[in-house]
Amino acid sequence: MARFRAPLFVQPAHYRLRRRRDAARLLPVVGAFLFLLPILWAPAQSFRRDTAPDGIFLFVAWGGLIALALITARSLSAPGAPTDRDPEDEAEAAFDADHGDNS
Repeated sequence: MARFRAPLFVQPAHYRLRRRRDAARLLPVVGAFLFLLPILWAPAQSFRRDTAPDGIFLFVAWGGLIALALITARSLSAPGAPTDRDPEDEAEAAFDADHGDNS
């Protein structure tokens, strides 16, 4: 008997949910990069380093990361968001139930 083949593409809602999860997982990496970025900046024309622009940048980056985390968390917990189950697994389970999987 032919084995069930999962569809090549997933539904758009599940695809978007996966990309939002990927964005949420990437936020700490982006935050680490932003917090280390002032180290790479060249100092001003003087021998002393100006810390005021660096501090302002760090607080703005921190606030931006908080805002991005809030937006990402709300989009992941939206009431109309798809379930956590994979549609490909559900389709394969339904196929197996209809055709009596003996494997």
